[in-house]
Formats: sequence, C-alpha cells, structure tokens
Amino acid sequence: MQPSTVSQEPTNPFGFVSKLGSLVFDSSRLNTDVHTTCLSNYLYFDARKNPKIVASLSLNCKDAAFSSIRRVMEQFNSAIKFHCERIPLSFASVRVDPAEINGCGDDGNGVLEGSEGVPVNAAASDAPKKVLILMSDTGGGHRASAEAIKAAFNEEFGEDYQVFITDLWADHTPWPFNQLPKSYNFLVKHGTLWKMTYYATAPRVIHRTNFAATSTFIAREVAKGLMKYQPDIIISVHPLMQHVPLRILRSKGLLDKIVFTTVVTDLSTCHPTWFHKLVTRCYCPSEEVAKRALRAGLQRSQTKVYGLPVRPSFVKPVRPKGELRKGLGMDEHLPAVLLMGGGEGMGPIEATARALSNALYDETNGEPTGQILVICGRNKKLVNKLQSIDFKIPVEVKGFVTKIEECMGACNCIITKAGPGTIAEAMIRGLPIILNNYIAGQEAGNVPYVVQNGCGKFSKSPKEIARIVSQWFGPRQDELITMSQNALRLARPDAVFKIVHDLHELVRQRDLVPQICTA
Repeated sequence: MQPSTVSQEPTNPFGFVSKLGSLVFDSSRLNTDVHTTCLSNYLYFDARKNPKIVASLSLNCKDAAFSSIRRVMEQFNSAIKFHCERIPLSFASVRVDPAEINGCGDDGNGVLEGSEGVPVNAAASDAPKKVLILMSDTGGGHRASAEAIKAAFNEEFGEDYQVFITDLWADHTPWPFNQLPKSYNFLVKHGTLWKMTYYATAPRVIHRTNFAATSTFIAREVAKGLMKYQPDIIISVHPLMQHVPLRILRSKGLLDKIVFTTVVTDLSTCHPTWFHKLVTRCYCPSEEVAKRALRAGLQRSQTKVYGLPVRPSFVKPVRPKGELRKGLGMDEHLPAVLLMGGGEGMGPIEATARALSNALYDETNGEPTGQILVICGRNKKLVNKLQSIDFKIPVEVKGFVTKIEECMGACNCIITKAGPGTIAEAMIRGLPIILNNYIAGQEAGNVPYVVQNGCGKFSKSPKEIARIVSQWFGPRQDELITMSQNALRLARPDAVFKIVHDLHELVRQRDLVPQICTA
C-alpha cells in the first residue's frame, strides 16, 4: 500500500474509543473529597440534562505539573460539547416535527430518541425510490460491490430508483473517525497490527462496547449524513456500517419504514461485525457465511445466499479469446496468464513476471510456450519498470483498467492475492486461480475455499508459481481444464441481479402495508 499522505500518523479510531469507553461511570459516585496527585480520569455523560448531551473528561490534580494536561482536557471537553449539542435535520422523506427534534433526548447509548418518523412514501409513491449504499475505501472490494449494485439497479429498474454511494466514515464523521480508510491501510501494511486488531475486536462484548461508545461521538453527524439522502433503502457493504446507523434508525422509529440490508462482501471468513439482528435482510456470498450469520443470531428468513455481487458486465456473453487478445495487443494464439496486483499494483509482481518469463520459454526450440498480461493498477512506477525489461516471452503491461472482464476473458489462468471480488470474477470466467498472498482475518478463509473446491492453488514463491503455470500450459493441461470447470460450477454471475430484485420486492411489500391498513 502507498504510504499515507496525511501529516498525522494513522490510528485505529476504535481503539481510541475503547480506551475512553472503559472509563465511563456515573459521576454521582465520585468522591470529590479525596485528593491525590491524580484523583480520576474519567469520561462523564450526563443524560439527565435534556435536551443536551454533555460529555467531558475530568482530571483533579494538585500538582502544577498536570496543568498542561488539564488544558488539553478542557479543549477536548469543548470539542465534545460542540459536536454533541448540534441538532440534526429531519429525514426529508419522513415527516418529523422540528419541535420534536429539539426535544429529543438520549437513549443511554449516545443515540437520539424522541422523534417519531412517519413515512410519506405512500403520498409520493410515483417518485423514484432512493437507495443509499454505505461503504468505505478500506480495500477496493467494498466500492466495487457498491458500484455493481448501483449498475444493476440502473439496468433493471432505470429511473425507478436513484442510487447514491457514500463513505459514511470518511464523509459524515469527525476526526479521528473519518481517518478509518487511512487507518486500515496503515494496519494492513503492518500485518501483525491488523491481525491483532481483527481478532481482538471479534468478540461481541468488545465490538458492541466499541460501537456504543463511538455512537456517543458520531451519532448526530451520521444521522445528518443519512438524512441528506432521504433513503427508502439502505444497503451496507461494509462490516462497520451496520451498528451505528441501525441505532439511529431504531431511536427515531424508522426501522419499519426504511429497508436496511447488509451485503456481505467477504467470501468465507468474515468479521462478526457484519451481522446485526435488526437488518431486514443479510445477503451472503456463500453457505459458510450464511452459517456464520445464523450463529450470530440472525433468522433464516433474514438471510439469502445469492453469491458475491460483481459488475453486470460479467454476465454478458464472452467474446472469443483470440479477438480479446488482439484488442489488448497480445499474441492471438499463445496461452496467457493474467498477473494482477490489485488497484495499487502491490505484491511481488516484477519477481513473478521474471520467473514466468523463464518458465514459459522453451530453451530447446527457442520459442515461448505462453504469454503474460500484467495489470499494475495505479502503480505507474511498476508499469514503467516492467515495460523497460527485455522479457523472453510476450508480456503486455497495463495500468489501471476498467474492463477487467475482457482481460480475464483473454487469459487461461490468473495469479492474484485472495481478494473475494477478484476470486468471484475469475470463477465466472472459468479461470483457475493461483493465490500468492492474503490479508489475515477476512481473506484467510479464501485460500482453502479456492484450493479445497479444486479451483486453484496457493503459493507465495514466484518460482513455484511459474512452475505451476508452465505445467498447466504443458504436460498438465488436463488439470487446468478440470479446475476451470470447477470454477464455473461455483460461479454465481447473476448474484447482483438477484439481490436488487429481492430489494425491489422488499420495498414493494413495505409499500403495500399502509394501503392494506387503510383499505
């Protein structure tokens, strides 16, 4: 990953909140007569002062050495008071009395309550329904799934739906919570830190406490962010986009009026924060994920196993390989391997390309036995480097491409890290997969998913990877064909269309309820 360009070192905002949340207690129990060097450090939420939420840090000290710390805490208190006292607007698609908003209180979890929302969708049933997709750029898969869902809505329903995509944390929360994407990139770059964060926050008691404390700081900003779009449907494609929005909807009485769904974008192993009992529907990409959802407390009626949503272009008929190769500047007849490094062109791309160049060259006959198509993403330095190398075999180097389905269609196998979106797309194209890396936690289960289902292999060694490809293009072509068939068997190319049609049906059923009640 490329280093962050911000001046502050990226941090994990939830670790920050956990530390603060662990200090919460009732101020009525505080003994103000006790004097020590540092009597108490605590976070105090006064829910009795209605309609305002008061949060503050307190430090009682006698030593002058702590005066600077006291000044920092006073500044913190001012910032918290500023954020907590700001009153959000009402949902534009829900009739909410402004007077009620001014009198709303706190439910004890930092979530507004007291305003009763009444839908006006029945009065404006001819207006386009509004879909809000919540995502975050922590990796490329979440945005790719969001864009796929948006494209499917446009193809299937046209102007009947308006679809908006927003990064809820980056766009609608204050610092440090809006640093989530940068924090993720920092943690993943230092794999041990990410692994510790992932597994440490997995227990329900930990992440529920995190979200409860986080809501205290960001509920009002997130509420305004949601209200801005006037949604009829909210779709979360990120594990951190369920808990806080659902707290807000529940506190405002909107759970029965807005369809809230989760589209899980992790293929096998996934973090428990993906699952929340209050969702209308949870779309799972595999049976393994559906089992995890049931263990987390969701009902079978809440879960649907449709597959991972990929861009609708993957459903269209595939042009012949020779035609696709010609359009990409490749040799029309040589078998091809697709080498990918993700959107940022990371990983041992150069080393793997060099190893493939040696393995796919027949020294006896002096001719290549295969070719390489390399996708470097936004890594222009890597593009220039590879283009300057004199490979023994044909190598076509591309930067960031938008029609990845054509690149996959032109090749016979793929080398990539264990990202769920790339795996799902490769299976649709029937490409055997060689996985060369994975992110601990959410991608760890993707390796056995591919290998045990007979769709590919795993190796971190460029030389071993090159050896596997040379065998697939040579004496073990039967294995390549078998793996291609296995990949096609597991593929779910119509997943995104099934998801949007089910969402359409959920909205239709919800719209029928007021009509039946008034008949």
